Amino acid sequence: MSGKAKILSTGPLSDSEARWIKLVKIDYADQEGKARTWESAERRTRPKGGEIDGVGIFAVLEKPTGPEIILQKQYRPPIDKITIEVPAGLVDEGETAEQAAVRELKEETGYVGVASETSPIMFNDPGFCNTNLRMVHVTIDATLPENQNPQPELEENEFIEVFTVPLSKFWAECVRLEKEGFAIDARVGTIAEGIELAKKFKL
Repeated sequence: MSGKAKILSTGPLSDSEARWIKLVKIDYADQEGKARTWESAERRTRPKGGEIDGVGIFAVLEKPTGPEIILQKQYRPPIDKITIEVPAGLVDEGETAEQAAVRELKEETGYVGVASETSPIMFNDPGFCNTNLRMVHVTIDATLPENQNPQPELEENEFIEVFTVPLSKFWAECVRLEKEGFAIDARVGTIAEGIELAKKFKL
């Protein structure tokens, strides 16, 4: 990735300035009936009547040398690091998770695929916020003409580098990338670790 993104300053964010999130104080009763409070963040972008904020995309290219997962590198200001992620994005109003996944995959990577399986709703960090998503498995036919030289359709403020990793070396590659200074998104790490656990327990 050319250039170097960096934080210029940080400061408090007023509710009137916030476009994407809001902070909420929750008053609740615990299991013993004691009154307590909790601090939480919520997205402002969930479609009206929708059940999820976004989708993560598990997209694999079938190659003669073995299956490879599609990943991307993207700078994330909250941690001031380039993060290794699966393609992902927010769901638009009226979209299903599957439609959002196919759309986001094409926009971010250029690949054209078909949604084949969808996960239950998963919460990213329920102790901190209500953000949730579905992971959608997208099948990509690498022999199609449109997948021979895929070109992303990035927005002006998006800087994403797409790459692939053999599933057989996924965990080792995560370890290597972290040592090089990249941050590993939890979804990426969980998929990679799941593959290693499946190998270990011969599932």
